[in-house]
Amino acid sequence: MKTEIVIPTTLSEIPLMNYQKFIKLVEGSNDEELIAQKSIEIFCGLNMRDVLKIKWSDVVGLANHFNELFQQKTEFKTTFKIKDMEFGFIPNLEDMSFGEYVDLDHNIGKVETFHKAMAVLYRPITKKTKQGTYEIMPYSGTDEFAELMKYTPLDIAMAASVFFYHLGNDLVQASLTSLELEMKKNKELNTTIQNGLNSISNGDGIIQSMHSLKETLQSLMKLPNWEYGSALPTLLTSDSELKLKIEN
Repeated sequence: MKTEIVIPTTLSEIPLMNYQKFIKLVEGSNDEELIAQKSIEIFCGLNMRDVLKIKWSDVVGLANHFNELFQQKTEFKTTFKIKDMEFGFIPNLEDMSFGEYVDLDHNIGKVETFHKAMAVLYRPITKKTKQGTYEIMPYSGTDEFAELMKYTPLDIAMAASVFFYHLGNDLVQASLTSLELEMKKNKELNTTIQNGLNSISNGDGIIQSMHSLKETLQSLMKLPNWEYGSALPTLLTSDSELKLKIEN
């Protein structure tokens, strides 16, 4: 009897939870054979018993295929579906509640908790308008949809991570630069009026603190480790097709 392997050809065919499982198993490993086998096992939905029956040349081809797959650029999307449920990205990030911010901050920087971050960033759409705008369900914590978000297509999750990183970094830069300029203006004004050395000293200290704060926030705005290629080395080339059969 032959078992046919169906191989993902786009990141949209891989759920987030499969990527999380893969990273958990291979992170920090230098065992090339193990990493290649686990990629086939997880992303093709096989058990290891069947993976071990695949020809080595086909394993090589599949490893290279997944390396190329994870180099694909992803496009940010404001909406997507899991089964019949449509989710929408937060329409206005400026209206984010403190609870949303805290949950997002705790979960967005790690692959293993990114499904919880997705439950903050995307929520079920409750209303659509003819103009293309929409409303989403009010936030009530990550528990309600976090498990469902494990089924998020991986291209959606990766693009959301990159989008939020760049957006957050831009906001941090703009806000701190504006505040720093305002502090410099105030320092110059105090110097002119009071001619006080204490004002100069205090102003310099505040500005130095602003630089320190900017560096700290920038270090916090880090992307999750989406680098599949760093886990799976590029192997020799192979002419394997995207459907293989295993002899049982």
